[in-house]
Amino acid sequence: MWFKELETKRLRLIEMGHQHTESLFDILSRDEVTKNGGIESLSHVEDARRLIDAFKSAFINKRGIRWGVVLKDTGKLIGTVGINQLSLANKRAEIGYEIHPDYWRKQYTSEAVNEVLRYSFEELKLVRIAALTFKDNFASANLLKKFGFKEEGSLRSYVFLHHESHDAMVYSLLCSEYRHLYQHTV
Repeated sequence: MWFKELETKRLRLIEMGHQHTESLFDILSRDEVTKNGGIESLSHVEDARRLIDAFKSAFINKRGIRWGVVLKDTGKLIGTVGINQLSLANKRAEIGYEIHPDYWRKQYTSEAVNEVLRYSFEELKLVRIAALTFKDNFASANLLKKFGFKEEGSLRSYVFLHHESHDAMVYSLLCSEYRHLYQHTV
């Protein structure tokens, strides 16, 4: 499997390298970004470098694909989107995303997620994509529902973050549902 960069109308989804360390740190060191993402905010720039290495390792080991979300017009890295817990044998993965707050409510996340769903179902031939969100992450839940994800239930005390346990809501989208929705939106 080779890393395939993707493109949308306004975005390029790229393989991140160490040249993106500072930009990634700027995004993931912000509590408003990480508070609902299941990770602690990064404290040091070196943490971002290690995270980029972890993304590369997950890809090499066929456990995930994480793209940097870059604006086509400026080349600025504004976030990440990707699939985690990838199991090609079982044809499933989990989707995740983070966008810098300056770019919230501008449909960039939707645009990136839409392309990753297309790639995952049409090119990787996955059958199921899941997503986990915190119960009070209404923006993410609404985004997932917009793409046809169905709520499956909650995982009690699933994530320990910021010195407390959090329940996680589980959503999923099947390839058959994606195809049905896609056929009716063309």
